[in-house]
Amino acid sequence: MEVARKFGFDGLDLDWEFPQSPKEMKDLGHLLKEWRHALKKEAKSTARPPLLLTAAVYFSADFFLANVRRSYPMPHMNKYLDWINAMCFDYNGAWSNTTGPNAALLDPKSNVNSIYGLRSWIKAGIPPKKLVMGLPLYGRTWELKDPNNHSIGATAVGPGPGGGQLSFHQVETLLNQSGATVVYDVDTITVYSFNGSSLVSFDDAFTTTSKIGYAQALGLRGYFFWALTYDSDWKISAQASNSWISTNEKSVTSPTLSSCSILREISAIYDENSQLKII
Repeated sequence: MEVARKFGFDGLDLDWEFPQSPKEMKDLGHLLKEWRHALKKEAKSTARPPLLLTAAVYFSADFFLANVRRSYPMPHMNKYLDWINAMCFDYNGAWSNTTGPNAALLDPKSNVNSIYGLRSWIKAGIPPKKLVMGLPLYGRTWELKDPNNHSIGATAVGPGPGGGQLSFHQVETLLNQSGATVVYDVDTITVYSFNGSSLVSFDDAFTTTSKIGYAQALGLRGYFFWALTYDSDWKISAQASNSWISTNEKSVTSPTLSSCSILREISAIYDENSQLKII
């Protein structure tokens, strides 16, 4: 709190990656309560508005992929946090020998996607206006087992360029220098590129804007990036800022509004129990 006040920060963000058991989830709830009480006490003693309290969390409200299934302490999160920052990225990486999207908005083959995750938070009781969507400014990379099999889901033998991760400006440099083939994956609303035995999954300004359109269509509080320094001359972050529609705007001709409508339809056909319905 002293550091936040000294440097003019708005508040504190708790990043526990991740509570490993139901007991640790309970401990997280107690920690949030203690932090909130400490912030109130500090605000009263200094006669200043209380600092904000937020938390970075898993993309989903529960760890449905883990051996020990566990869920976040929703009553405590709702009561003591100003909002939560859902980390909607790192869905796939070189820790697995199968290529996959780093931050799929949707996925017809898996629940590991942002639509499922964000809706799980809302279904668990977090109001949309208390939910912020995290977006990556970096890509995940693999070394392919067979250079001729260069699609999402291809077998890999290890990390690709950058040791498995490249910032967006590094991805852009790599694409310009290597002449790699770039593919827009409409099934997941992501981008991947391949060149020789290397494959990179990432997001560009177009896919990022589409995801922001979905976040706004869902009524979320906003979005955040990890991390701004990974951008290339503000290309993605500036486009993202321009695409977020102010609640005061009345235009119905904005391309982003059209994107929101399309993504609402995508969300509407999404089976709440699991996967996309075949229609």
